[in-house]
Amino acid sequence: MTTNRGDVEGLLRELAPQVLTALVRRNGQFHLCEDATQEALLAAAQQWPSGGLPDNPRGWLITVASRRLTDQVRSEQSRRAREEQLAVATPSSELLGPPADAEHADRDDSLALLFGCCHPDLSSPSQIALTLRAVGGLSTAQIAAAFGVPEATMAQRISRAKQTIAGAGFDFSLPSGAERTERLRAVLHVLYLVFNEGYTASEGDTLTVPALSQEAIRLTRWLHRLLPDDGEVAGLLALMLLTDARRPARTRPDGSLVPLAEQDRSRWDQAKIAEGVALVTRALPSGEVGPYQLQAAIAAVHADAADATATDWAQIDALYTMLDAIAPGPVVTLNRAVAVAEVHGPEPALAMTEPLLDDPQLRRNHRLYAVRAHLLELAGREDEARTAYATAAQLATSIPEQRYLNERALKDVSSPS
Repeated sequence: MTTNRGDVEGLLRELAPQVLTALVRRNGQFHLCEDATQEALLAAAQQWPSGGLPDNPRGWLITVASRRLTDQVRSEQSRRAREEQLAVATPSSELLGPPADAEHADRDDSLALLFGCCHPDLSSPSQIALTLRAVGGLSTAQIAAAFGVPEATMAQRISRAKQTIAGAGFDFSLPSGAERTERLRAVLHVLYLVFNEGYTASEGDTLTVPALSQEAIRLTRWLHRLLPDDGEVAGLLALMLLTDARRPARTRPDGSLVPLAEQDRSRWDQAKIAEGVALVTRALPSGEVGPYQLQAAIAAVHADAADATATDWAQIDALYTMLDAIAPGPVVTLNRAVAVAEVHGPEPALAMTEPLLDDPQLRRNHRLYAVRAHLLELAGREDEARTAYATAAQLATSIPEQRYLNERALKDVSSPS
């Protein structure tokens, strides 16, 4: 009996962290267990679509991965040393315990796996790559394709990340107190970066990489199930859903960019909007308000407007003021300037962006000049607006964004857009 390949891929991504968790809990050796898990996932992807699902898919994967792990240990030149290391890492109670496919991954083990992939010793790109592979179940080739880099480059990145994790001594002890809060913040940031890369690709000839955004949403849903009472986890999931709801209206048939003010909002995904609004509505009154909740609330205000002219910019300005109070930064200032321009006019907004021209985080970012161009356009300073649009186009690395900004630089910016 055949099984739909898409259903198989979805199931494998759900089971990937459970399988890796079971192996690492029993054997330690994260880097070896991760390789064995990937080989088991690949075997399943090749066999299950034509042969049908086994009665116990999770158990099948753990059994195959365990065999692959044994093969890896035996094939190494340092076989004896590695086997001794593996034996020492396995508690005696585990040696007499139930088989791996009888174990059930619990919430703490799943969190530990995700926290481990976002270890503070790893760079942000390595955290992203390892999370997508170990927790998301994506192959190295899939991750490389999503980020537009050679597979060999991504393989090296993942290998270095696993070596770092091995050196740090990966285990399933969850941090507590402030360290746990900080590690969760890192996890949320990684998922946020994955989503953003999918929503607006930093490079390439397509504006979006939907597979990345979908994977970020899936993993954040998973995290929300593990931590249902955490307001920031709910806020991030709400932010992703409310933002991703706009995707169908963001590009024209030829792939060109459609700015927010010009989008056909009837094409926005109403189911995602409803879910996102419900999440942030529940999260906001539940405790201390965090930056992801506030960003989700801003996205909800945009979603509530029937068209751009109906947007409650005063409320958005107020929310950005709150965001600036708890998470100040140049990006928040830049975003707030757009709302200030709508409420108070372009000149005070331009004054807000002036210091950002010297900010090391933004001065080489095309979005700073794109926002300033828009504000200069509103102020009637047409020549300066065209120059700013041209600068933004030069700095942009996404081809659809380059094209849009160049069009703005070349057209009569005083004419209706």
